[in-house]
Amino acid sequence: MSLQLFSFPKRMAATSPLYNQLKDAEPFFLLAGPNVIESEEHILRMAKHIKHIATKVGLPLVFKSSFDKANRTSSKSFRGPGMAEGLKILEKVKVAYDLPIVTDVHEAYQCEEVGKVADIIQIPAFLCRQLLITIPDRSSGCGSSNRKIINIKKGQFCAPSVMENSAEKIRLAGNPNVMVCERGTMFGYNDLIVDPRNFEWMREANCPVVADITHALQQPAGKKLEGGGVASGGLRELIPCIARTAVAVGVDGIFMEVHDDPLSAPVDGPTQWPLRHLEELLEELIAIAESSGSKSISHLTATRIVRSPPRTYGSTANPGDLITVATSP
Repeated sequence: MSLQLFSFPKRMAATSPLYNQLKDAEPFFLLAGPNVIESEEHILRMAKHIKHIATKVGLPLVFKSSFDKANRTSSKSFRGPGMAEGLKILEKVKVAYDLPIVTDVHEAYQCEEVGKVADIIQIPAFLCRQLLITIPDRSSGCGSSNRKIINIKKGQFCAPSVMENSAEKIRLAGNPNVMVCERGTMFGYNDLIVDPRNFEWMREANCPVVADITHALQQPAGKKLEGGGVASGGLRELIPCIARTAVAVGVDGIFMEVHDDPLSAPVDGPTQWPLRHLEELLEELIAIAESSGSKSISHLTATRIVRSPPRTYGSTANPGDLITVATSP
């Protein structure tokens, strides 16, 4: 089924307060949480810890988790509690920790119910082009008067220019609260590659640009299973590499999946970042973003960053210092 997300309104609505807060965030905002809802207890615990860290380092946080992982390599994969139960759990997170919520939809009928809880509705990468415009009296959650923020992930098969059209479809529905997200491009059969130029080119969509630094390191169907079959693998150790690149280029937001025990995560464990290393990674990313000053391309200056060798997360070594050195025009 194609997602039917919006209808043509009589006039454009105003941007929401949360959208304005995220758009103006310095040096960037954070969308973070476990890949999928495993249990109410786990989600509440993760939300508590991630909020504490985000508050400590000074980043605006939107908590993320999915109620249904519908895009799975195997029909045997864990999918989550489903929409009804999942939304109840996410609402408890929202109330208990005063956090905005982002979660994804997979079918048109989900939009209205999801919009009652989520502050950001996420369109999965595989569906970024399937945005059918409905007739005015059949508007659904994403294009209704709720005017939720829509985060559209760029398909692994798409050029960055596609996202300009995707964002415009949301605006044509009267909803200006849209952002686009880079999550890697297919590189052969079982790998993805991140082209840093996309972070800049996607600004043609005239909206905040988000970097998904965890899904971008998936290896789709690249992991053979004992007893036959395949699952998605990933390159967790390269998450800091992609993250550093994204904030140095100047993205508006970072999307990342975080887990307290990635090795035992039922879904996408190889690309979830360990909770115990979240604070130190965010601290480094903030330092890079503030040193590069490249969020606004019009204020780029001739500078270079000199740094000591990259840190090894979890080690006792001191992190490398960032030094900004001015150069001649």
